[in-house]
Amino acid sequence: MRAVFLVAGAVFKESVRDRVPYGMVMFAVLMIAASYLISQLTAGQDLKIIKDLGLAALSIFGLLIAVFIGIGLVSKEVEKKSVFGLLAKPVTRAQFILGKYLGLVLTLAVNLVVMTVAFYLVLFYMDMTMPAMVKAGWPAPAPDPRLLIAIGLIVAELALVTAVALFFSTFSSPLLSALLTLGLWVAGHFNSDLRRFENVVDVPAAAWVARGLYYVLPNLAPFNVKAEVVYGMPVSATHVGYTLLYALVYISVLLTAATAIFRRRDFK
Repeated sequence: MRAVFLVAGAVFKESVRDRVPYGMVMFAVLMIAASYLISQLTAGQDLKIIKDLGLAALSIFGLLIAVFIGIGLVSKEVEKKSVFGLLAKPVTRAQFILGKYLGLVLTLAVNLVVMTVAFYLVLFYMDMTMPAMVKAGWPAPAPDPRLLIAIGLIVAELALVTAVALFFSTFSSPLLSALLTLGLWVAGHFNSDLRRFENVVDVPAAAWVARGLYYVLPNLAPFNVKAEVVYGMPVSATHVGYTLLYALVYISVLLTAATAIFRRRDFK
């Protein structure tokens, strides 16, 4: 495991030196802060708008970090020929893939922590400045700890997307990897529609294909509990547990497949 942690540390240090995550994080922080100003244009919906925009910023900019760094984790090493030096050391290809993945997940987690802190600062400010009569009408307090449930599932979703990006980067170009990853992210949020596809078509073959895609493509809808936490609705521990377990299993399958493909690649 030492080799895995060394590779992960190298990825994290390289990502820290990269200006792309910083730019995205700063933009997300500004967007979260701007949500407070936008909310002033509405009547009675201030808190909901701030929470909606804040969680959306965490999700979207986290996705961009995961995709645009993840797609180059392997292909960049191959293009620069630095993969030869890494694999010449006592590092197996499986350790290389796992280390790259853990390094990016660590980078992603650090960036999301920064955005979460900015998000809660805006909520705390709103909680301190609003009169008690206004706060009495809120469905949930401004700095609601349950928001961390939604943020935790966002992190799990982005960890899965990172595994998807890494999987595609083992055998395709960065541009194609980005397009495929973003395409799967979009499809994953509408995956449940594939299950009901047989109700809208009369072609059995198309219905079977849709049902097969439903089970193969990642189902990202359960990770989205933003509406529930914003409106103060409960999110069951069972739902969170099963969703996290699903993410762990899917990530394991993707990393196993990525390792198998990477082992078969010939860099000569």
